[in-house]
Amino acid sequence: MKKLFIGSVLALGLLSPLTNAADYVIDNKGAHASINFKIKHLGYSWLTGRFDKFDGNFNYDAANVASSKITVNVDTTSVNSNHADRDKHLKSDDFLEVEKFSSAKFVSSSVSDKGNGKLLVKGMLTLHGVSKEIEIDAEKVGEGKDPWGGYRVGFAGTTKLGLKDFGIKMDLGPASSHVLLELHIEGIKK
Repeated sequence: MKKLFIGSVLALGLLSPLTNAADYVIDNKGAHASINFKIKHLGYSWLTGRFDKFDGNFNYDAANVASSKITVNVDTTSVNSNHADRDKHLKSDDFLEVEKFSSAKFVSSSVSDKGNGKLLVKGMLTLHGVSKEIEIDAEKVGEGKDPWGGYRVGFAGTTKLGLKDFGIKMDLGPASSHVLLELHIEGIKK
């Protein structure tokens, strides 16, 4: 009887999927995550900024990266280029139209492991009322226990968005037709 019990436990252990998948919440409260942007200003310099308010969550398993899922919500009214008049213009109908489109959302459709910590994240970005698939070149920065007894994992990524692709009317010239997003995401295990 004892052998049968031990055999059954071992069989169940072998048949059960082993997974290290975990759910994480993006640490925006501790300022350990940021969504930054930069765009050329008339081709002469870089204009930089960020979105101060966003949240999200993701599921991640280092042994099965392809099973990862990501959702990020951005409050577009929180755009901050460190210049009040410019921020007012960015919120206007020329750009983000925040009175009509006060949020943006990204939902992943696939995450591919490219090796050496490099990832390719594909998904749907809804911005300015337009939903379009984008790709984010990402990398895992690291993971481990934090000093407060929690567990964290962090990633960085970049993507390039065409303003016209998302229905943004303002034409800043050919040097400024695209905005570069820099994403720094640290998640706390739930």
